[in-house]
Amino acid sequence: MLRQILSITGKPGLFRIVSQGSRSLIVEDITTSKRFPASARDKVVSLGDIAMYTVNEDLPLGEILDRLFAHHEGKAIDVKTIQKEGRLGEEFAAVVPDFDRDRVYDTDIRKLFNWYNILIGAGFDKFTADTEENPGDASSAEE
Repeated sequence: MLRQILSITGKPGLFRIVSQGSRSLIVEDITTSKRFPASARDKVVSLGDIAMYTVNEDLPLGEILDRLFAHHEGKAIDVKTIQKEGRLGEEFAAVVPDFDRDRVYDTDIRKLFNWYNILIGAGFDKFTADTEENPGDASSAEE
């Protein structure tokens, strides 16, 4: 699901892939629904490819977003207040207690919280696919 959601460097917000051209992607802003081409010069990153550092292993962004959704009961995060009070790290530690404090910066956490707010504002409530159901269904179909 997050594979279709993109972050484009230099452009605020998040975007959904609508179509693919020969040398560009046609993307749609998930909040305004405005469409435009993202060229090969734009740095485009799929949210499905992002993970954050923890002490033991990297944690996929989808799993972190699911934890944030559960922790905040699907409500938006007041990023400005948390940042002003200097509690970004504390707030993130409530969701991911073993995050690597040397490699995850406040700017990363702020961006994550802003993305979370954009996604829930656009109606998202599930950020990871149920991979456990699919293998079971496939093995049942084979038998």
